[in-house]
Amino acid sequence: MATTFKPLLGDDITNTRTLLHEAIPITGTIASGTYADNNVKTFTHGMFESVYDYPYLSSSANHIYDVTFGHSSNASSSAAGMSQNAKKLNIYNQMAQVLMGYNVSGNIRKFDSDGTLDEDGTGRMDHCFFLNFSRLLAKDEVKKNSFRLKLFTSGTVEGDGTGRGTLQTIGDYLSANQFRTSPAGDYGLLFTGSTVVSGEEAQSQGLVFYQAGVAVLTSSLFLQEFGPPGSEKISGDTNAANFGINQAQTGSTIQQLAAGFRHMTDDIDFNNTIELNSAIYFCRVNHNDYNYSSNPTYVSGSKIRVKNNFSDLPVTYITTVGLYSPDNELMAVAKLSEPIRKDPNTELTLRVRLDY
Repeated sequence: MATTFKPLLGDDITNTRTLLHEAIPITGTIASGTYADNNVKTFTHGMFESVYDYPYLSSSANHIYDVTFGHSSNASSSAAGMSQNAKKLNIYNQMAQVLMGYNVSGNIRKFDSDGTLDEDGTGRMDHCFFLNFSRLLAKDEVKKNSFRLKLFTSGTVEGDGTGRGTLQTIGDYLSANQFRTSPAGDYGLLFTGSTVVSGEEAQSQGLVFYQAGVAVLTSSLFLQEFGPPGSEKISGDTNAANFGINQAQTGSTIQQLAAGFRHMTDDIDFNNTIELNSAIYFCRVNHNDYNYSSNPTYVSGSKIRVKNNFSDLPVTYITTVGLYSPDNELMAVAKLSEPIRKDPNTELTLRVRLDY
């Protein structure tokens, strides 16, 4: 316990903010390949599926993300006999309430692919797939312009290994210099091509919410690639494609839709962000400070051990810095990598960083 204290002045303390990034690759084999039977956990409520990096019954398994599906009240009111209609509507409203907030009339905002938040229905996403990434992966937030999702246009695999359709990459390509803000933090637009430029926001196929760690994809992303069930893929036939997608959305359960989305997933990549806040204390030791020690071993027989002659200068070796509260309660301890010699002819500035 210290017996003498040196106060820290305002100029002796500064605060810094550092962003650390970590690359997160999630291969499709985890969610839809060889290991999917053991890595994917389903629930009796049937409202979402959870994906783990190892068999979910293993004690070493880590939760990676959840996948689910929901639709807005606009889609709900026009679909008679829709499977799990109430649950799909509740999922959509829950996600929209948290991520998009409310409009001036007090109604929950619909997801808007172009980010304009207009009320005329332009760019509105009524049928959405949701990917909720765990905090273990996303950390404080997903790094902007790093999100990439590779999807096949079909989840069906033929006996010869073919039949999964075209592989396309979806990313937040404009978010390095352009992003929006919602009640849940910043979000960016997702596009199916990296050549998109500012002014082409209407081509967006979804949203990624960086701080929340959630990706929202419109089901119309697959409209041009699917026909009615049992038919071949129809290129350019929007009506037939639209019929196939709508029939799948209305007739399938959330769990079936989530499983279908998983089997279309080839790869997910993004960088997470850890915000490291630091308080830096400059502990200044003047020439006349701490030249003596209160350690009982510093003296022997009332004589300082490090002095052989009366005229020798006192010497100490600094090994530890303690940070104390105003009432002299020890709050933190910093250890030096090696003892530093201190005598009346030297002055020191010890830089102590406290991360939180």
